[in-house]
Amino acid sequence: MIQTSNALLTKEDFTKRDDLPEWLLREYQTFHNIVTDKTFPCYFGMAGENKGELRYAYVSQEDWSNLPQALESFLTLFKNPKHKRHGLFVFVEPFEKEGTIEEYRQQFWDILQYLHIEDTEEWPAEAPLDPDHYLWDFHFHGEPIFAFGNAPAYKQRKTRDLGNAMVIGFQPRKIFKGLTGTEKGGINSREKVRERVEVWDALPKHPDISHFGDPTHNEWKQFFIGDDCVPITGKCPFTHKDM
Repeated sequence: MIQTSNALLTKEDFTKRDDLPEWLLREYQTFHNIVTDKTFPCYFGMAGENKGELRYAYVSQEDWSNLPQALESFLTLFKNPKHKRHGLFVFVEPFEKEGTIEEYRQQFWDILQYLHIEDTEEWPAEAPLDPDHYLWDFHFHGEPIFAFGNAPAYKQRKTRDLGNAMVIGFQPRKIFKGLTGTEKGGINSREKVRERVEVWDALPKHPDISHFGDPTHNEWKQFFIGDDCVPITGKCPFTHKDM
């Protein structure tokens, strides 16, 4: 069992702590090498990793119990304005044998569902409960959060392959202030990153990629996109406790 007081990790912890599993140390090094490659498409991730601004956590296949505390601790960082651009990356212990996109996607949604069940704060009254609503967003401790899955099963969308482990990114909506889909700075930044992503992946952007608030868009479909250019269909795997 991971001690919850040590659940949130910094870059320095990977060299200073002696209680971290070997698989995690390997996967973090792979992650670091990928996101600090000078051609990596996401400027924000590259800069955050280089400056030591990102935070990390990990879960084993059998035990996810430290994750709610890690995410809660991460959210408390934002009480200090200097942390406004931080992101949290959660490493999930690799399967014994590499899975399919669908297997990683199912585990991704199982983890978000687990976080929701364990959340001790109420979902905001004004926030939609149904993922089919275009303004639905995942919430934890009252905060809207953009979550996105990366996994080794991505063969075409290489920007989503960050090693042998599934890596889940958590970005509180507040870090996008000034960078949202309808603001000039946000539009420019987003388009530059997407152009770089298309070069890395040698694929056009996924049809489910848009910006939050787009009435023709379902945000949940952007959380774990396909390794192709085919829109995701069907119902969202997430179910709110009150539904």
